[in-house]
Amino acid sequence: MRRPTITALVVLVGLLLLVDLLIVNSALGQLAGIVVEAAILVAAGVALAGVAALGTRRMGDLWRRRGDPVGAALVLAGMAAMLLAGLRPGSSGTDDPAVQWLIVALLVPIGATLFGLLFVSTLAAARRSLRAGSSEGTLLVAAALVTTVLLVPISGALGDRLADAAGWSLAVPIGAAFRGLLIGIAILTAVYAARTLLGIGAADD
Repeated sequence: MRRPTITALVVLVGLLLLVDLLIVNSALGQLAGIVVEAAILVAAGVALAGVAALGTRRMGDLWRRRGDPVGAALVLAGMAAMLLAGLRPGSSGTDDPAVQWLIVALLVPIGATLFGLLFVSTLAAARRSLRAGSSEGTLLVAAALVTTVLLVPISGALGDRLADAAGWSLAVPIGAAFRGLLIGIAILTAVYAARTLLGIGAADD
């Protein structure tokens, strides 16, 4: 499929979803639903292709003894365990007890460990920001400390007031900053995607 055809297809799908968002029409809604389901199927195929590529790459690393063979073996073992638990005869898929056990006993602790490391790295980054003496870093660390103090579980009237202040800070100033970041990222992503699809480079500006 040539690039102009892909560009036209993406533009048509985007316009269809935008019109469906602005106009209430049953036929248009059904067509948009079919398009969304097709996009989900394509995304699922891409995800499966990514998993297959990861498995192939790790198998190559393990066979040729390059990179981290222990890590490659662990990745392949984890993929094999999940596939066997979910695809074995009599399995109920994602609701199977074996799959749920693998998620609760392995994936959740690994995620908790990664978040624990993130906390330590955040403290190290805050220390470096304060040592550098930048006003932005100092403001960021101060806001993080204030939010942490507000979220400390304290009983009584003081705890209720701190909880209300924490809820307000999360909903109003922090929420506004977060929404602004999301809007800016969405705009930049749309502009970059349009430039890529239309073949507009830096030399064309």
